[in-house]
Amino acid sequence: MARKRASSQTFNVAVVGQQGRLAYEALIFAASLRHCTPEFKGRLIVAEPQAGPQWEHDPTIKNGDIRTALESLGAEIVPFENNFFGESYPYGNKIEMLKVLPKDEPFVFFDTDTLITGDLQSVPFDFNKPTASMRREGTWPEPQLYGPGYTGLWKSLYDKFELDFESSLDLSQPDEYWKRYLYFNAGFFFFRCPREFGAKFLHYALAIRDNPPVELCAQSFDPWLDQIALPLTIHALGGGRDTLPDGLIDGEISCHYRFLPLLYARESDRAIEVLETVTAPNKLKKVLKGSNAIKRMVYQGRGRKVRALFDQDHLPRREQAIRNVIKKNGFWIR
Repeated sequence: MARKRASSQTFNVAVVGQQGRLAYEALIFAASLRHCTPEFKGRLIVAEPQAGPQWEHDPTIKNGDIRTALESLGAEIVPFENNFFGESYPYGNKIEMLKVLPKDEPFVFFDTDTLITGDLQSVPFDFNKPTASMRREGTWPEPQLYGPGYTGLWKSLYDKFELDFESSLDLSQPDEYWKRYLYFNAGFFFFRCPREFGAKFLHYALAIRDNPPVELCAQSFDPWLDQIALPLTIHALGGGRDTLPDGLIDGEISCHYRFLPLLYARESDRAIEVLETVTAPNKLKKVLKGSNAIKRMVYQGRGRKVRALFDQDHLPRREQAIRNVIKKNGFWIR
């Protein structure tokens, strides 16, 4: 049975696009959105970091064919300046780009290495209760032998920003187990206003980077800074881990594949079908062949060879094990 449209609400979708892999990924994302959500009502914004003191190399999309192809799919390329992050921490793009999205208009941010595989308009987003991706591993923090545990580390951050720690906990999970604590992958998030979300996200990220609690003295913030600040932002704005139905984002409606070899190795048949369908038209194929990874994985069939290496019913539990199999067989490319 077809899923009934949840609402007719209008919202914008944003990704970051810059020279290199992200530009090609943004193009595939845009093609998948238009293919799977043909009645999308909002704006599709590709936020583009601009050359400046934070960048050693110009990050703007210099490939005119990619820019033209994005615009032909209805994407708007919107420039933004990096004042705090940049080449040294490119994950900060998703924080700083929020300031150029339309104020007081609901938005959904996606990493560019995402496919839309269903009707995004059918997702019942509650834009007053933000959340982010629960498809994550326990990558941060890493409690040290003689230091505080998960509770002490996370509580130090909630205390720093005068947030209620206890209400953030998942009490169905054991004490000192990483899933008990609010933690997301930053591959998507949403809210009613990008400026409000971005201001708090930036405040927390800079405060953690520049003046962390003493309890975090042995913890690494690179590359995890965005994923440390994100749950604090979501909690402060009235969101949490359960504000979306399971199985839609990172499920039936979207696929955060990370890298093309991983997509072919572990994602659904539907995700592969969408990828190969939206990249097939000659107008896009001519542009996308400029990416060696897309050319080899999609057009030369290496992705299907990666698929054949894995039993989809018995995949390795950890991503690193999947990567190791792909690399051992000579098919890894990014």
